[in-house]
Amino acid sequence: MNISMKSSRRSGTPLWRPAIGLSLFGLFGTGLVYAVLATGISGALFPAQTDGSLIRDADGQVRGSLYLAQPFTGDGYFQTRPSAANYDPMAAAGSNMARSNPDLVKRVSEATAAVAAREKIDPATVPADLVTQSASGLDPELSPAAVQVQVARVAAARGWSQAEVQALVDAQLQDRQWGVFGQPRINVIALNRALDQAAHAP
Repeated sequence: MNISMKSSRRSGTPLWRPAIGLSLFGLFGTGLVYAVLATGISGALFPAQTDGSLIRDADGQVRGSLYLAQPFTGDGYFQTRPSAANYDPMAAAGSNMARSNPDLVKRVSEATAAVAAREKIDPATVPADLVTQSASGLDPELSPAAVQVQVARVAAARGWSQAEVQALVDAQLQDRQWGVFGQPRINVIALNRALDQAAHAP
């Protein structure tokens, strides 16, 4: 330590200069330059994703995001998972209730009965993701089984054949990530958007 201090004093270089130089490099090099480059490159390569995968109508008005679940009204739309956050991105959260919580058991039981009545199916066949909330409360995706039980209702409400609706469902099916991670899934936002686009197609 003493040898280093004496050497630094003899060379005329104060000890604080390297420390300040390193701090400035960390602040501007990694905190500013890297952030600007990363944002610029990602924006150039993936403009839609960088913008939040926003969904816009013909007038350019934002109607939602492919990443955020939202409620749909009317039998002509597929319904997504229930949300503990009421689909509010600023309040994203799950219910944090244990499986043994009586309130959770009651809510799931009531939701199962409601879904069974809506889809005209046996309560025992209601897929779990139609009556349970995701950890974020904003998961826009459902399992193929949860979408499949809604096909008949959506087709009847729109006056379409089930085969027509099924074709749109099949087109939105996403396989496992890289064929390994996760499960097959369908983005309900994209599916409902495809329904409306098909309805307005000539």
